[in-house]
Amino acid sequence: MRGSRLIAAVTTALLLAAAGCGTDDEQPPADGQPDKVNTGVIAIVDVAPIYLGKKQGFFTEQNIDLTLTTAQGGAAIVPAVLSKEFQFGFSNTISLLIGATKNVPVKAVANGVNSTGVDGKDFAGLFVKADSPIKSPKDLAGKTVAANTLKNIVETTVRESVRKDGGDAAAVKFTELAFPDQVPALEKGSVDAIFVVEPFQQAAVAAGARKIASSYVDAAPDLTVAMYFTSNELLKSNPDLVRRFTEAMKKSLAYADQHPDEVRAVLADYTKIAPEAREALVLPKWPADVNRASVDRLADLAVTDGLITAKPDLEALLP
Repeated sequence: MRGSRLIAAVTTALLLAAAGCGTDDEQPPADGQPDKVNTGVIAIVDVAPIYLGKKQGFFTEQNIDLTLTTAQGGAAIVPAVLSKEFQFGFSNTISLLIGATKNVPVKAVANGVNSTGVDGKDFAGLFVKADSPIKSPKDLAGKTVAANTLKNIVETTVRESVRKDGGDAAAVKFTELAFPDQVPALEKGSVDAIFVVEPFQQAAVAAGARKIASSYVDAAPDLTVAMYFTSNELLKSNPDLVRRFTEAMKKSLAYADQHPDEVRAVLADYTKIAPEAREALVLPKWPADVNRASVDRLADLAVTDGLITAKPDLEALLP
């Protein structure tokens, strides 16, 4: 999600809704007909469970006709949910926390993806060149780290890695760079470090980069990195649909966690990850429930780093 553009996009969506430019209110399906549900996702490993759940018929069991629409990130997904183009969407936790402090009317309804919780063996990591003088996160003070999004979960968790290592977290600089561009930038020396998730982590390893931290692990045990959410309006107008989507999503998450081979296989349906790369991936965890303690910890870190001025009401935001 392009953090610097998120609030502008959300504000535009809210103004359109206030002006009555959104689509008509949701109408219940005819008797016996499933609810048509469009969900905004990103073409990354993290969302494999919802694709698996659709294949396994978990949404059909809940009388949901599920369509999955890929978007660039939350800057597109959040306003699309608010304008009813999507009924549900996928977003990282920090973005939802920031939105909650700005009264963006959305609510998380299901867990999305979690860290493995294992240092050095997570699905994301902080990397430097093999011959870099940077030995550990504290050495990043005054250095530049590439992040796919500024003012977001990468910045929050990397700063915590530096802080835990005894370094000056506030002195780390970040530059926005798309995941596919980060390894080349590191090799050219235009950045000092990169933070990447799978499959880009495998590209970093293949290029000989050296991992110096598992920042998601440093931030909180078994960190809830992202969640599925809906609009407060849909929650109010059709709570039964939200309940059924949540149940199907929980079943999908549990299935993905128990069937890693099927996760690797389903990635071929919506990503361009080569078969050999899919086999090498470090998969995240997909627990059925949000790790509320980890979200609370992220909120604290977001306040510490100045991303938000005060913690939002987590009871109002979380499922």
